[in-house]
Amino acid sequence: MPELFAQLLRQDFSDLEAAADSWQKLAAALDDTRTGSGKRVSGPLHKAGWAGVAAHYGFAALEATESKLLTARTNARLLGTVLGTFSTRMQEAQRKLRHAVSDAESAGHTVTEDGWVEARHVVDPAYHNDPEYAGAQQRANAGLGGFRARIDATLAEARQVSDEATGLLRQIDPFDLDKQYGGAQAAEDAERVGKFAGLSREDIPDGKHPQRAADWWAGLTAGERAFYLAAFPDEIGGLDGLPATARDDANRMVLDSRLNDYALREGDLGHHDRAGYRGLAALKDRLDLEDAAPAHKRLYLLGFDTSKDGRAIVAVGNPDTARHTAVQVPGTSNQLDNVDGQINRASKLQDAAADWTGPAGPRDIAVVSWLDYNAPEARFNSVVDLELNLGIATQGRAQDGAEDLRDFTHGLRAAHEGERSHLTVLSHSYGSTVVGAADSAGRGLDADDMVVVGSPGMAVGRADQLHIDPEHLYVGTAKDDWVSNTFGDTTLGADPKEAEFGAQRMYVDTTGHGGYWDDGSRSLENQGRIIAGLTPRNGSTG
Repeated sequence: MPELFAQLLRQDFSDLEAAADSWQKLAAALDDTRTGSGKRVSGPLHKAGWAGVAAHYGFAALEATESKLLTARTNARLLGTVLGTFSTRMQEAQRKLRHAVSDAESAGHTVTEDGWVEARHVVDPAYHNDPEYAGAQQRANAGLGGFRARIDATLAEARQVSDEATGLLRQIDPFDLDKQYGGAQAAEDAERVGKFAGLSREDIPDGKHPQRAADWWAGLTAGERAFYLAAFPDEIGGLDGLPATARDDANRMVLDSRLNDYALREGDLGHHDRAGYRGLAALKDRLDLEDAAPAHKRLYLLGFDTSKDGRAIVAVGNPDTARHTAVQVPGTSNQLDNVDGQINRASKLQDAAADWTGPAGPRDIAVVSWLDYNAPEARFNSVVDLELNLGIATQGRAQDGAEDLRDFTHGLRAAHEGERSHLTVLSHSYGSTVVGAADSAGRGLDADDMVVVGSPGMAVGRADQLHIDPEHLYVGTAKDDWVSNTFGDTTLGADPKEAEFGAQRMYVDTTGHGGYWDDGSRSLENQGRIIAGLTPRNGSTG
């Protein structure tokens, strides 16, 4: 490898580094264009209520363009990673080669232009018949084989790195801007690029230890974070403990990819996939709608799933920077296709809390709608309907979702910036059973305050069986809330509104099972006060 030896020994890698940096800058520009499309085009159009046939095709075209930009961004990121890794590994090979040459020369050897290490001649060769010559020559060249082996191994390593990088660069298509279907290929390329760069899917934490995940993310370089986001968005988007911005970025990538996949095979979708398509499309529309909203109303997609009835975790405001964060756990009959209503509810709670946080107002508040469990279905037409629905009559689904909720709230703690935030966990209906199951086991939810409304039971017999301080557990129930009145103190735990349970009663002035968020109500105001770290008002307080 004579030519490779000379090239590697003297190579200046600044141009290669500049090329890698240029591809990463292009990836960032493509990402800015993609997100800017939502903020400056589709978001305002949604906000303006653009509808009709033209709107349908217009939004479809925008989504296709954003999908192409996403694929192009991923490919640009991968190309930049390949070039950057190639530069780093070749420079490491160059250092090894230079050290080997320097060591050989320090030992008295001559290294030729083609990389050959010549033997030393310690005495005049004319006297090679001298009995001492052979021994002296052997001792002088004791390290000769090692020097030659080091140079050969380094050149072989450099050749292998070069071949791998060349293969990857040929395989990755940098011109995917016009290929809506390119996302799947980009995902396959990412696995190979990750192996080349030493960034593996297996290195991503398992998600059951949020603080470990937070520490892992903090230990990555900016380039490594960008690669993991581009290469493994499914894993990054669902990893509790990571920043909300990173999870949102990853999940929006996956959402766009899933919608694109559904669109390309729309005619062949089964019933479940059609329902998933509708749910994801509705979620995408709402995200696009709020892209043009003020910063405190920005939506962060922290997770979603189309299995069974579908799930979604959406934050109104950034929980990593908020002084007061609330997690709202909905109850029965909530699924992906009605996530819009849950986001509206979270937004109302944010507004209600902002009235009590001083000049910062809503900028200090983030409210998360956490629907990451398989909520029971209930038609709410009669007690018979509910009793026939085994999901709401048992604690099974609550217990199934409990650990995920614990991981999520501890993940919020791990990802939060600065001083510890004030965390309130709110729940409604069967959601309170999930919250009770989560807070009564393991590490609990690490909440400062807790609010349950319309609760049929919290999976425990007394408030002191929960991790939350009973003085900070607030229970609100409308007098005619027949879900609470019917199911309290039955199969889902003791009735939390009863005095012997040991919680604090929160005054409500609304009616029915779903009125706790009525505009202008004391029920909504009191939930807002608790989110803001205050105590609720009673019925006579002005």
